[in-house]
Amino acid sequence: MLHAFLPNISLLVLLLSVSRSAWAGPLESRDKTSLEPIVVPASQNFEGNDGPWSSFTLRIGSPAQVVTVFISTAAHQTLAVTPLGCIASDPINCAQTRGGLFNPNKSTTWTPNTSSTGNTSTYTLELETNLGYSGTAQYGFDSVALGWQGSGGPILDRQIVGGIATKDFYHGIFGLSPRPTNFTTFENPTASYLSNLKNRSLIPSLSWAYTAGNQYRLNKVLGSLTLGGYDASRFIPNELTIPFNQQDDKDLTVNIHAIYASSEGGTQRTDLLNKSISAFVDSTLPYIYMPLNVCQQFEAVFGITWNETIQAYLVNDTLHDSLVSQNTSVIFTLSNSTTRDGSTVEITLPYAAFDLVAEPPLADSRYFPLVRATNKSQYTLGRTFFQEAYVIADYERRNFSISQCSWVDNAPQQIVTISAPTNEKGSKADTELGPGAVGGMAVGCVAATCALALAIYYWIVRLRRGKGGSAELGIVDKPQEIDGKQHLGTEVERKGHRESELDSTACLRQELEGKVRVGSEMEGSHAFAQELGSKDPLASELPA
Repeated sequence: MLHAFLPNISLLVLLLSVSRSAWAGPLESRDKTSLEPIVVPASQNFEGNDGPWSSFTLRIGSPAQVVTVFISTAAHQTLAVTPLGCIASDPINCAQTRGGLFNPNKSTTWTPNTSSTGNTSTYTLELETNLGYSGTAQYGFDSVALGWQGSGGPILDRQIVGGIATKDFYHGIFGLSPRPTNFTTFENPTASYLSNLKNRSLIPSLSWAYTAGNQYRLNKVLGSLTLGGYDASRFIPNELTIPFNQQDDKDLTVNIHAIYASSEGGTQRTDLLNKSISAFVDSTLPYIYMPLNVCQQFEAVFGITWNETIQAYLVNDTLHDSLVSQNTSVIFTLSNSTTRDGSTVEITLPYAAFDLVAEPPLADSRYFPLVRATNKSQYTLGRTFFQEAYVIADYERRNFSISQCSWVDNAPQQIVTISAPTNEKGSKADTELGPGAVGGMAVGCVAATCALALAIYYWIVRLRRGKGGSAELGIVDKPQEIDGKQHLGTEVERKGHRESELDSTACLRQELEGKVRVGSEMEGSHAFAQELGSKDPLASELPA
């Protein structure tokens, strides 16, 4: 009897191992298809004639021409300074101070955009026009890569590039907004760089996170830019989520409930804002645009004086030394509502955040980056604000957040993915089993149970046969059926040969492995233009 029993134990173990492999396999590979955010490295340089600021590197054209740019949370294009931006009357180091030059004529992959009626590639810039800035750009299409050579950044061909010469935008710009550009009509939009990354399945969602960095903390802190996610090590979390403004070109609009000037140590607070206002969060320019009465409150606290000729608050050495000694901070209390109900967050800027230097052609002096706004449309929290604020924008959920930066020396990156909305159910695979995996486990368990029952049944039959009882049980060599299906473990006739049903069990395992999919990604063809519609006033680059 022992001799008859041992072979059947071996069969039982084999069947159980096959059944187990039917659900264990897919679980081991369920997270391999997820997309990861792109972390864009800063250039390691602090540049600009109004800062200086932490810049980022682009490689444009073929062969690649390296330029450095500033991040614009409002722009949706890449703008680079061309040789026309440095003329004979400019300083000899003009090209260097402007972040390097891009010469379209030296790129073999440059294609001028001549889609307009007049066959011209020059269009009026429609960036910061409400603040009085102007200029033109020579538009075309070329390859654009993020980061230095060898940094691993993405390279996208045929991207919109605008060549600028205007001094209003002294440095090149890399736009983060996914709004499309319309050179002719709204029916033929050209996708932005961020949208193309998403459409080509290079990032998990239309989202970004950015802080400008600064020179006054931790022996200089570089800017941080993440596309499709955020770096949790760079900010202090809060509960405030702000919906996008209905006006697409003012999407990142926040309500400012209060502005305080706080003495060092926080023992005294002076109210600088007597009524809440809405302001646009925009890193394109360094300035903070506020109503006249708010600026006058700043003047009283900091002793600064408005220069009508230069349209700036210049700071001489004596005043600078006094302000550094006082170290007064400015606290912005922000909300997503014009009332004081709900969540708020405070963003504190030390005086060092306002201690900037203007160089020619702007001026040759220290300055305080506050500007008197002439109307409500100009209220802006510019790049100065981004030195202490970490902003995360999600264009598919149409909301954003603002958090106080965290200043922990040598803190390791904690990159977190922002999944697209259609991925939210599937993304649970990161922490729990998806429905496909659960189904695979259920089928596998059923197969294992059937195999166990059959092995016991088969063992009993063998024992009975040894006693001459097979006729009583009516054992026949034909397929047995349960609910019309072949029972696992019986033998079937196939092309005149008997084959063990164990092979069919293995096929079941292969079928499960092929069909169980967890955490699938959103299709890259999601059309962001449909969400914006044709009401976007800044999406069109049509000349007047």
